[in-house]
Parts: sequence; structure tokens; C-alpha cells
Amino acid sequence: MHKSNPLDTLIELTLNQAEQAERKLQLLTAERRNAQEQLSTLHVYRQDYAERLMKSTESGMSASNYHNFRQFIATLDEAISQQNRVVAHIDLKIEAGKKHWYAEKRRLSSFETLQARKKQQQRVVDNRNEQRANDEISANIFRRTGNLH
Repeated sequence: MHKSNPLDTLIELTLNQAEQAERKLQLLTAERRNAQEQLSTLHVYRQDYAERLMKSTESGMSASNYHNFRQFIATLDEAISQQNRVVAHIDLKIEAGKKHWYAEKRRLSSFETLQARKKQQQRVVDNRNEQRANDEISANIFRRTGNLH
């Protein structure tokens, strides 16, 4: 029966945590991409309405229409500002997520290095024990054959 090694358990748990951190980072990256696309769309709308305003003022427009255009553009400016804050907030979350993921990967690497050292130490012990057993067998054979001559 195979003994459960606490180090194996730690490695498995840390691997799961690193994978979970990586999945969260992927979700945040997708969220940022969506937020950036929304921001780009808002910029396009704003540019479009600014161009419409310029064309309309060149051909003449009423004061109320001018006011409505300016008010809508101001609303778009506020939406752009808010969306910039959303993107910046997601960027902070991504940066924190990267740090967390790197920390988990470093922990995992440390545990794997420790496990490799333990396995190497066990191989050395096993080799010594095998050598002792072989030496003892050789000594016994030598004694038996040496006593016969």
C-alpha cells in the first residue's frame, strides 16, 4: 500500500491554487478586453457625434439642437471617463492576479524542488542499502567458499 506523502498533498493543493489563479487571470483578461472594446465603441460614437455637430453647425442649426448635441457629447464624455476608470480598475485587478499567480507558481516550484531533493536522498539511501546487502552476500559467499578450500 502506498503511503500518502504530505509533500505530495502540498504539491497537489498548490498546483490547484496556481491553476485557479491562472483561470481567474484569464477571466480578468477577457473582462478587460470587453471593457476596452466598450471604451473604443464610446470613442467612435463620440467622434461620430462631434463630426455630426460640426457638419450641422456649418449648415445651420437651431440653438436647441445645438444644445442637445453638446449635452449628448458631454454624456458620452462622462461615459468615456467612467469606462476609463473601469479599465484602470480591471488593470489593477489583473496586476494583483499576476502577482498571486506568480507567488503560487514559486510555491509550487519550491515544493517540487524539495520533493526532488527528498527523492534523491532516498535514492542515495536505497543505493547504500543495496550496496551493503550486496557486500554482505559477497562476504557470505566468500566465507563459504573460503572455508571449503
